[in-house]
Amino acid sequence: MENGSIWRFNQAKAEPPTSTCGGFSIRSVLDAIYANLDPEDSRPVDIPLGHDDPSAFSSFRTFDVAVDAVVEAVRSSRFNSYAPSVGILPARKAVGEYLSENLPYNLSPDDVYMTAGCNQAAEIAIEALARPGANILLPRPMENLADENTVAIVIINPGNPCGNVYTDQHLKEVAETASKLGIVEIADEVYGHLTFGSNPFVPMAVFGSIVPVLTLGSISKRWVVPGWHVNWLVTSDPNDILHKCGVRFLFLCISLKLNHPPLVIGSVRI
Repeated sequence: MENGSIWRFNQAKAEPPTSTCGGFSIRSVLDAIYANLDPEDSRPVDIPLGHDDPSAFSSFRTFDVAVDAVVEAVRSSRFNSYAPSVGILPARKAVGEYLSENLPYNLSPDDVYMTAGCNQAAEIAIEALARPGANILLPRPMENLADENTVAIVIINPGNPCGNVYTDQHLKEVAETASKLGIVEIADEVYGHLTFGSNPFVPMAVFGSIVPVLTLGSISKRWVVPGWHVNWLVTSDPNDILHKCGVRFLFLCISLKLNHPPLVIGSVRI
């Protein structure tokens, strides 16, 4: 790490978060548009704007093994109660093992926080890092926009909706720059492994030993079940920097006040 021990997202001495993120999104814009359409107008309306629900099309269906797992969980009557705030242990363990297959180190269940949607995972990450004046950078441009209030950079890989995939070398350079600046990486990898062309998908967490990485992931796209709302926020931080800076504690505190995936769905291992 080039900046010594100064991490700009250090929350060990910060005031607890007092507000949550706003609800502005493409979906909210679409809802507003549809709400203002004339119900008496018979003309067809098609406003896809990067449709992100493949299950709406008959050619996309999830695997039978996933459906059977849900049915089995429902019939067992073992998952009818409230789920723990961070998700049940088998689900967190399964996500950790799944992601570890592509990493040079192993994740533990304690690194995994189950969420009801990727928006919620992003909300937890951003609220934990928030403080007055703080800012978060999007991938381009980066270093020339960073200042003393910058706490994180967001990487969306593979890209949505264009499907671009960053190379291993590019991601490493981003990680090294983030380490130099003393900021954390937030990696939206909901479309992980859904790639086109010659560039393979490389998880940002591969570079967790260079800079702490917060991975936002989901079964929504790869398994074609966005309505199940099984998502996760995962900390990839072999050097335990997030714990030392008080950020992991805030993840737990924030997750206690949010809704979570239904226990019966969160129990499924596919």
